[in-house]
Amino acid sequence: MTVADNEQTLLDEFHFIENPQERLGAIVDATRQLPHFPEADRSDDNHVKGCTSQVWLVAENDGDVWQFKSDCDSPLVRALVHLLCRCFDGVSAEEAKTVEITVLDQLGVTRNLTPTRLNGLAAVRARIATLASRTTGNLND
Repeated sequence: MTVADNEQTLLDEFHFIENPQERLGAIVDATRQLPHFPEADRSDDNHVKGCTSQVWLVAENDGDVWQFKSDCDSPLVRALVHLLCRCFDGVSAEEAKTVEITVLDQLGVTRNLTPTRLNGLAAVRARIATLASRTTGNLND
C-alpha cells in the first residue's frame, strides 16, 4: 500500500459529492462510525502538541507497515485528522516520514479552514513523521 493508493481511495469515496460543504459533512458523518478510541490512549504521550483541539494519535507497526489511530474532541477536526491518518495507514516508514499528501486540498476540505486548524493538521502530520521515525515496538512510549 502507498500514500498515493490511500489518497485515491479517499478521492473515490468522497469526490463524487460535488458540493464542498456536503462533501465535508459526509466526511464528518463517516467518522461517527469509527470504533471507540480507548480512554487509556488519551494520554499526554499521545497528545498532539500544536493543535487547538485536543488530538490524540497512536501509531502501531508490524515490521515496516504502519497503522495510525486518532481521536479528537471536535467532530470536524476528528474527521480531518482521521483522513490524514488514513493516508498513511499501511505504508512504509519512509513514506510516512517523507511523503506529503494533497488529498485534503483535492477534496476541497482545507479551502475554508482557519490558519489555526491548518497549523493543527501540520502538527498532526509532523507527529506521524516522528512516530514513523521510530523503529519498532510500542511507539507511543
